Amino acid sequence: QLQPVESGGDLVQPGGSLRLSCTASGGTLDYHTIGWFRQAPGKEREGVACISSSGDTTPYADSVKGRFTISRDDAENTAYLQMNNLKPEDTAVYYCTIQRGSNWYKTCPQWYEYDYWGQGTEVTVSS
Repeated sequence: QLQPVESGGDLVQPGGSLRLSCTASGGTLDYHTIGWFRQAPGKEREGVACISSSGDTTPYADSVKGRFTISRDDAENTAYLQMNNLKPEDTAVYYCTIQRGSNWYKTCPQWYEYDYWGQGTEVTVSS
């Protein structure tokens, strides 16, 4: 069983940047889809972006387009979420998740279509 482990969450001022990392224990990220989700206090889980096994990327929400970039480095067995121009509304716990295979095209999988979830890393954007 794969276990995603997130890191990189921090307290950052509005307009700042963070890079979140996701490593997979118990196996390799090769051939799998990687997704990033977030959950703000008192709100439901929201998709951020996904990346296919071949490197195709798609954002879930218009609010992160142009600011967040998902990537992967299979040689390091790591996926990343680069977050720029952070806003207070980006404050949330960010989760990395893995889907076995890449059975989607242009539209990211729904949350229930992922197989393995990490524990999350907290991002707080505040002045």
